[in-house]
Amino acid sequence: MQIRLSGLTQRQMIPMPGDTKTRGLVDTNILILRSQISQEELPSELAISAVTLAELSAGVYHVSGDNADASQERAKRIGILQSAENQFDAIPFDSDMARRYGQLSAAVYAYGRTPRRRIADIMIAATASVLRLPLFTTNPDDYAGLEQWVEIVPVARPGRPQV
Repeated sequence: MQIRLSGLTQRQMIPMPGDTKTRGLVDTNILILRSQISQEELPSELAISAVTLAELSAGVYHVSGDNADASQERAKRIGILQSAENQFDAIPFDSDMARRYGQLSAAVYAYGRTPRRRIADIMIAATASVLRLPLFTTNPDDYAGLEQWVEIVPVARPGRPQV
């Protein structure tokens, strides 16, 4: 069962040692694919960043076209966004997370990648890092180079074998 993490302070969000399967921040792709992901791979308490809501909101407007397929895809994305808004109290992106974002951007750059192309991912990772929550994702490669800052928990992508 997913628990709405409402009204928790940053201090309350920090898991106890060995508690990484109890609480975790989930990447945007987890919300998009959640109905297809085995619940055993996810923590019992899911948290999301406000950045995830921003990505989901933008995704609605990225669907182009006026045909039935586009309308159906747009409706699907709106449903995912509304479900996330209803089920979660998104964690705001604060000044501690902004400072950590700068550090993580430097780490991504040192790893040989372009931080500008990964702004949302780095902001989500900064949220997880500051709150000391593991970050669950079906796209662990998006977070390459950040392993010393945040625990990345790979989740099997539906239809693809786990690497």
